[in-house]
Amino acid sequence: MTNYIILALCVIIILSYLFDISSRYSRIPGIILLIGLGIALQLISLSTGLSIPNLKPILPVIGTLGLVMIVLDASLDLKLEKKKSRVLINTVLSALVLLILVVTIGSLVLVKIFGHTPISAVLNMIPLGIISSAAAIPSAEGLSSKEKEFIVYESSFSDILGIMAFDFILLGQSEMNLGVGNFLIAGFLTIVIAAVTTVGLAWLLHKANYHVNYVIIMTFVVLVYVLAELYHLPALLLVLVFGLALSNNRIVENTFISRYIEFGKFNRDLNAFRRILGELTFLVRSFFFIIFGYYTSVEGVFYPENLITAFIITAGILLIRWLFFYCILRIKSLPLVLFAPRGLITILLFLSIPAAYMIPEINTEVITLVILMTLLAMMLGNIISPRKAKRVVSAAKTDPQETDIENQAHNNLPEEIK
Repeated sequence: MTNYIILALCVIIILSYLFDISSRYSRIPGIILLIGLGIALQLISLSTGLSIPNLKPILPVIGTLGLVMIVLDASLDLKLEKKKSRVLINTVLSALVLLILVVTIGSLVLVKIFGHTPISAVLNMIPLGIISSAAAIPSAEGLSSKEKEFIVYESSFSDILGIMAFDFILLGQSEMNLGVGNFLIAGFLTIVIAAVTTVGLAWLLHKANYHVNYVIIMTFVVLVYVLAELYHLPALLLVLVFGLALSNNRIVENTFISRYIEFGKFNRDLNAFRRILGELTFLVRSFFFIIFGYYTSVEGVFYPENLITAFIITAGILLIRWLFFYCILRIKSLPLVLFAPRGLITILLFLSIPAAYMIPEINTEVITLVILMTLLAMMLGNIISPRKAKRVVSAAKTDPQETDIENQAHNNLPEEIK
């Protein structure tokens, strides 16, 4: 039996790897294929009578690990430069305003039409208002470099702001003044803890010479994240600050700190850490979505009520995003509008809603359908996005038509994200 389990795990990892490679050419998000694989395994299990251990309790555990790794991996790619200040402002504004609009409009519908309490409505709408960095960032490879950068920043900030808002509502559900006070204290403590943690882990990354280094660093990151969550701090902010500090170490390279740190070695260690982190992220993300697909109710997905509800939610999300981009930010890029996937963080927060605040209109099947529909919209965004010119020949032989197509798409973006 042990050999069969190992064989199954190896096959699943190989298939996930093939899905990841194929998504770069087919532009079909790998997450859709992973969820589809999980559903296929469920159908095979039911038809053959094969008994599989209950893995549902570990789904939130795997999802939390994946979330930490994905945000850390994304933050290591972000460079803080003065010329990118407008990009940062736009992405924070986009993440915050769109979250508020989606949650507010959706909550009003649930309260006014269906008669639910405001707290129940808001808690159920926040997961649907968050762009999933776990889905958006890996799928942004088909976009231009500036559009990809926008997606990385926006989805990361959306995760952070969404989780902070969710925790704030839970903290303040009994007494709003207490919630506001706790929120302000949590913000201050997070800044202090982030600074101390960043210094400590950066020192460990640079000074540790034992053959097992990077796994221990990753373990400490997860440990600090979980401790912050237990004390209701915006834990994801800690991860983001740590990654940003590492990726922007050039800011302190010419200061007195250079006496104690050899930045050449530090950056080599950082690159090795990023490679290992990327592979661990791939494994965790793959198993999360496969397990989620396995426990998805196939019959519930095809209920007309669930399909209609999910379609209305998805259409509302994209319409609000289109109006905000075109009218407020003046970003006339349809691929960016369509890049609003829901995914890992949506599932994690939905599973964290207390039973007393669950509502029948927003059930697991509706969440699954919204995720799939937004992923399909993202796939469409990838398809209509001009492909980057393939550099299999020298620059002198690059097809000018392909270059013109990408330049034309680039010109549709506003100056602040060019």
